[in-house]
Amino acid sequence: MKDVAIFVIGCLLFHSSAGQFYLRGEVKDETNSFLPNVRILLHSSGYSYHSGSSGEFGIPVPQADDSITLSAEGFQTTTIHVDATQYQHITLKLLFHPPPAPKKRLLSLTKDLKGADWKGWTVGGETYSSLVENEFVPASRFPETGFAVNIDKASYSNVRRFLNMGSTIPPDAVRIEELLNYFNFGYTDPPRDSCFSIQSDLSECPWNPEDQLLFLKVCARKVDPAQIPPANLVFLVDVSGSMDMPNKLPLLKSAFTLLVNNLRPVDTVSIVVYGSAVGVWLTPTSGGDKKKIQKAIEDLSPGGPTPGEAGIRAAYRVAKSQFIKGGNNRVVLATDGDFNVGETSEDELEKLVSLHKQWGIYLTCLGVGMGNYKDSKLEVLAKKGNGNFAYLDDEREAEKVLVREFTQTVYAVADDAYLNISFNQSLVKSYRLIGFDNKVKMLSDSMNEVQGGEVGSGHSLLALFEIAPTDPDSIEQVDRNRLARVVLNYKLPHDSMARVSNFECPNQLTAFRDLQPCYRFATSIALFGGLLKRSRFTYQAGWKDAIEIAEKSRDPDDGMQQEFIGLIEKARKIYGRRGRKSH
Repeated sequence: MKDVAIFVIGCLLFHSSAGQFYLRGEVKDETNSFLPNVRILLHSSGYSYHSGSSGEFGIPVPQADDSITLSAEGFQTTTIHVDATQYQHITLKLLFHPPPAPKKRLLSLTKDLKGADWKGWTVGGETYSSLVENEFVPASRFPETGFAVNIDKASYSNVRRFLNMGSTIPPDAVRIEELLNYFNFGYTDPPRDSCFSIQSDLSECPWNPEDQLLFLKVCARKVDPAQIPPANLVFLVDVSGSMDMPNKLPLLKSAFTLLVNNLRPVDTVSIVVYGSAVGVWLTPTSGGDKKKIQKAIEDLSPGGPTPGEAGIRAAYRVAKSQFIKGGNNRVVLATDGDFNVGETSEDELEKLVSLHKQWGIYLTCLGVGMGNYKDSKLEVLAKKGNGNFAYLDDEREAEKVLVREFTQTVYAVADDAYLNISFNQSLVKSYRLIGFDNKVKMLSDSMNEVQGGEVGSGHSLLALFEIAPTDPDSIEQVDRNRLARVVLNYKLPHDSMARVSNFECPNQLTAFRDLQPCYRFATSIALFGGLLKRSRFTYQAGWKDAIEIAEKSRDPDDGMQQEFIGLIEKARKIYGRRGRKSH
């Protein structure tokens, strides 16, 4: 019995002495940003540990002098000797140098406008970037303009959320190009030698009879289902305490569960979470193992702060570790955008995702919630991360974005797509691009360029220009037939070669009543957006005009168009008392 007691005491003394030192430190990258979830192998014991969400670590060690090996996806594995009596400051180097950060870019660009001081729209805790509405531009001085082609639709469902609540809408929450993107205005297959088809129509402008409307429809090629490349998807889910509301994390769980139904065995899904901790919730799993993925989604629960920067870094590391050459490598970020730990400014987050864009990893942003919803952050992340942006206000919208429009949302057919249009100065006195408005602070930088967009499979974009025509008597006979020349610039995914599609817009005016119904319906959407923005360019028209145009051109079998008419009616009631023309 005495021998047993001595043995036990000896073991206790041994274990006590083995853990008498505590190695503490922090891990950063070469930009001095903290690195979470770095694997730390302690050589003396053979045990592995990980740095926390703040990049710090604390490890019990049996001796003051020891050695550790640190490893993280995308970084060089490093082995160092350590002294447990000293706090460790460790820097990991990237496996390869990232490309230089790109310049800030614009949604559209015509001339060097002088920027004013930047202001962000806030509604409660919600934030929206302050925009400058595109002005009329004299074609004699600036005949050429350009804009980005993208599939973002977030503004429409966000506007719907405000109106369904009986609330007015911050003008900068209204992005007219995204209202138009929400609808399908008819699809035309591209020619065999191009990724895009381009069509145009010219008609009268309902809110200004002296002007004309030019419609440009751009349709992207549909992916052949038999040729869809394998996907490497990383769901980056905000599980912080701010997501503990029915219209946030529970809605996202339903959305991702719907998305999983579209996956194939050849696809890979990982889940990264950030909240009270940052980490890999689901290791890379085949899309064929739907029950495992759905169980992981169902087990998500909210709590803690919102270390969005650390979450984004962790998700991109996982995406790079599973990178599929020639495949669809994409991070799907789902959040209210309310980051409060680490880098939280839009400029710093923009730099972060811009670097990963160069590595061929796309970013889709799914916004949710109200009250603290940060539209301004998510819009920047999606546009700079070579991706797209949707706002989910209910389960119907989740089903639309992630099921019915799954290939359009998740599979890109073109990158860095932007359109240049050069107007015939003898026909066009001045013009303004409707929508595609730029942020105030971006216009202050004369070095900015148009930011091309990612275009999903089968997307149909419709852009509108309001045109003030020249005096008919001054038109030269030789120039009567061509209104404008269009050049669509783009690259194919995983291909650096620049490609173009060319089109000439004929000068053929169609009476508005004879215009295709889908174009007339699009006109009501543009007018609706102008009225919500309190635009001075649509001040001669009112809600009744928008309703009348929509009613006469709607497709009776299209429930989305009928819902839109209901939204105009709601807006008319909400805004009717505010002095706008609502006859």
